[in-house]
Amino acid sequence: MAAPFPDIRSLARALRAGDRATLARAITLVESKRADHQQAAHRLVQELLAETGKAVRVGITGSPGVGKSTTIDALGTHLTEKGHKVAVLAVDPSSARTGGSILGDKTRMARLATVPSAFIRPSPAAGTLGGVAAKTRETMLICEAAGFDVILVETVGIGQSETAVADMTDFFLVLMLPGAGDELQGIKKGVVELADMIAVNKADGDNIKRAKAAAGEYRAALHILTPRSATWGPPVTTYSALTGEGVAQLWAQVLAHRQQLSASGEFAARRREQQVKWMWAMLEDRVHLRLKSDAKLKARLPAIEKSVAEGTLAPSLAVDEIATALGV
Repeated sequence: MAAPFPDIRSLARALRAGDRATLARAITLVESKRADHQQAAHRLVQELLAETGKAVRVGITGSPGVGKSTTIDALGTHLTEKGHKVAVLAVDPSSARTGGSILGDKTRMARLATVPSAFIRPSPAAGTLGGVAAKTRETMLICEAAGFDVILVETVGIGQSETAVADMTDFFLVLMLPGAGDELQGIKKGVVELADMIAVNKADGDNIKRAKAAAGEYRAALHILTPRSATWGPPVTTYSALTGEGVAQLWAQVLAHRQQLSASGEFAARRREQQVKWMWAMLEDRVHLRLKSDAKLKARLPAIEKSVAEGTLAPSLAVDEIATALGV
């Protein structure tokens, strides 16, 4: 017997009241691959749209070992102690292969996981980065409607996930390590150009001097790169997620950035641009799903791929054939 179809208005009412069980249920609806659930999720987001957009959205990235989870744990705990409600989401394109682990996420954020005003959710297992990002965006809006005023989005994967997170957040924080050989070798130009701030972690004990030296190198590097914003020069700071030293200053910069971009009109422009990018990401994901779900097309694809691989069919003509089959 099929599960009862969710009543969208009842879900929306319970979400607005901040019911955590309903929040979990709504996110499960968003992550479902069933067509009827997807339609219901889209209607739910539309129903809640007026209650969204007020939260501070912060994207956080960094190489493995830099301490992203420890940083989120420290920053999130600091914010909840100040009276904020914090939701932590993850964007991980590899989750389609490995699966997400909510237990793993909560273990890595041990303090924050025990705080009633915090909510931690891993990324959904989706076949494309666009799909993961679109679902994370919908989850973000649902969390905002449920009263969370700070959304921290962590990049768990590598590569294009940084761009996806930068495109759905207001402030993009890039974490770096001190003394990891030649600091400049660790900078990926594309990621740093997205940064609204660079923060060097592990500035504690014997590492303080190295962290300050690394920060100096990053400041010099930023001078030769084009900043993301015309009105905000990305600061470079040091902090320790372990001791909490400098964590409050990270948040102060997030607020200063929001105030400055709001005054210039750039904040509203960035939010509008995000909405349009979200639309295109969802469209790309829908086309990708059609490719995987259309039985006739799936049957033809191996032959098309074989012809392209053997050089008997031009890739451009193969695309035309697939697009015609999709009706686009």
